Amino acid sequence: MRVLALSPGSLQLQLERLPALAAVAEQLEAQIQVACEPAHRALWSLLPAVEKVIPFPFAGDPNLAEWANLLGLVREPDFQACLNFAAGRQVNLMLSMSHIPVRVATEGFSSTARVSPGQGWKPQRLASYLKPLGLSLKADTFRLSLPADAMEAARQQQPPGEGPLLLLAPDDSADDWPKDRWQSLPDRIRERLPQLRCEVLTSQTPVAQRAAAVACADVVLSSCAITQLLTAYCGVPLVAMGCSPASLPERNVIRVLPGSPQNLGTEEVMKALGF
Repeated sequence: MRVLALSPGSLQLQLERLPALAAVAEQLEAQIQVACEPAHRALWSLLPAVEKVIPFPFAGDPNLAEWANLLGLVREPDFQACLNFAAGRQVNLMLSMSHIPVRVATEGFSSTARVSPGQGWKPQRLASYLKPLGLSLKADTFRLSLPADAMEAARQQQPPGEGPLLLLAPDDSADDWPKDRWQSLPDRIRERLPQLRCEVLTSQTPVAQRAAAVACADVVLSSCAITQLLTAYCGVPLVAMGCSPASLPERNVIRVLPGSPQNLGTEEVMKALGF
């Protein structure tokens, strides 16, 4: 069975859709094809069930020829269902000519099933997309399965030693935790835990490499929404600064410090880390 996902939007939105498409693949034993912005192709390599990524410039006002080309690509395989996260007349025209029997969306004349976002943290809200297929979603149980060579490469980048590894993942926004606090935090922690190892991960790190680094850490401190979600998917303890509690699942190993990171003191962050 093949399922198509039309997935416009930011890297954050792509990440939020991972558990839903993983559930479709597992419960239907389906192969997934995803149409997304060209810049986000690498993300979908994190989901083994994705057999093909179709780069499509949803945000670039695609012309008629680009829509016709996409129609040709989605009519060639035998898709049984489509999860459509896009909107607009063009995508509906394309889907109405695709002959895909089940087309799930929040709106649009081409949809065979219209849904509304559900309850819970953001990835869990997509459970409504799965109901027309007779499927369920437990987004909190989703875990990334990363290649062994990617994990080993991440371990090779870690600082030497036997102590626990704290991964620092700042954001690049102007509202981020002040740079001097990021820099001084490891030394403050080493006053209580001398064997601490520390690694810094930038928001420019490619997403697959970022996921592997997160998976190999003992705890992650991050103000970056992408890294926070990757950490949740890896099941690694996390202190998340500046995010909404609805962005992450409720777990004992996840602590959310909402509000502006600039207002957080070092002692408050250390307390959240367990010191």
